[in-house]
Amino acid sequence: MHDTDNLSRVYAIVELVDWESGDAARINSERIKAAKDRINDILTRLGNGTPPRTAEEQRIAGLFPPKRRAVYHEARENVRLQLGQSDRFYEGVVRSGKYLPQFKRIFAAQGLPPELAYLPHVESSFNPKAYSKAGAAGLWQFTRSTGKEYMTVNELIDERYDPFIATQAAAQLLKGNYEQLQTWPLALTAYNHGRTGMLRAVRQAGSYENIFRSYDQGSFKFASRNFYSEFLAAARVAIRMGKTPRFPFERPEATMTVRLAQDMPVNRLRTLYRVSADNFNRLNPALLSPVIKGEQAIPQSYQVRLPAASRGKVRPSRRSSRSVRT
Repeated sequence: MHDTDNLSRVYAIVELVDWESGDAARINSERIKAAKDRINDILTRLGNGTPPRTAEEQRIAGLFPPKRRAVYHEARENVRLQLGQSDRFYEGVVRSGKYLPQFKRIFAAQGLPPELAYLPHVESSFNPKAYSKAGAAGLWQFTRSTGKEYMTVNELIDERYDPFIATQAAAQLLKGNYEQLQTWPLALTAYNHGRTGMLRAVRQAGSYENIFRSYDQGSFKFASRNFYSEFLAAARVAIRMGKTPRFPFERPEATMTVRLAQDMPVNRLRTLYRVSADNFNRLNPALLSPVIKGEQAIPQSYQVRLPAASRGKVRPSRRSSRSVRT
């Protein structure tokens, strides 16, 4: 439990039960409400001039400047809960080993800082299947409308779910943000808040520092305000964890791509390359159900990803496809 505006002002840590256990939602809801009610009661008493009595009241009083009772009442409106993320973050760092080397090469090829490859820790914890309530999908959490500007997103293909294609798109988006906003704090915040929204914020408030401290228009709230800080923290922790000897990173997988010269049913392609359905589906997450089920062919010019060992087992005709190693 912490203050929305001053993240260093931590009131309490609430121990919750495993969300997968029976009746967890009710138990955790009661614990969270009890903690918030207790903090609000303490802030109310301190704001009314009652001297702190318990160790907890003394600790909370020490979070505020002395002799300014009004700040306690104001703080009651800013008490916020942040769920712990340590287990989710650890799993994301493990998964990131499968992607980071190629992601860094993609950003470097665009002339961008390779550290941007750590941004999925904030967006999805490197989960390529992630899907948000707002409709953002994939490892880079593109919305459908923004995704269509950089990738193929239709009833057959949704490239937001392909980690490598989506990374190319994220690099283009971030490069465009930086070209218009001129600083990385602004460009990265625009990844969350939108480029148009950040251009508006710059016109009204000026620098990133001014925006962070005082801008409060439209949908620019807690998530957008702290997005850049969250990225810096996530990247720093992930880099430090990655330097741990024998850290259990997932390993990159050797693959090849085939650009189709014509429409091709998925079963025929898998037969040509002797690839199991599970492996094919795993390597091509952008192909949607009508294609995977064989109801529609894989469209012409689409690049399918295959295990590198598939090369040379069966060579398709020149009319069917062309092989390119990636």
